[in-house]
Amino acid sequence: MGSNSSKGVGVVETAAAPALKATDTASAAGGVSGDKPKCKACCACPETKRARDQCIVENGEENCTKLIEAHKQCMRDAGFNI
Repeated sequence: MGSNSSKGVGVVETAAAPALKATDTASAAGGVSGDKPKCKACCACPETKRARDQCIVENGEENCTKLIEAHKQCMRDAGFNI
């Protein structure tokens, strides 16, 4: 009985796997509209990301709006739809 449920899960995983292509990952993660980003969102704009994160930790999110907006703009410039 346990083997039947394992097969069912395997079939679902196999069926879902083709839907997640490398090109689809970018659009699912904030995506693009025509111009594809050259890297993953986690690797884009490391300078603005680092400054934003440090400011938030030290001063709180509400006091870092300029750095947050600068990072968002950098992400948009890199091809992400933020």
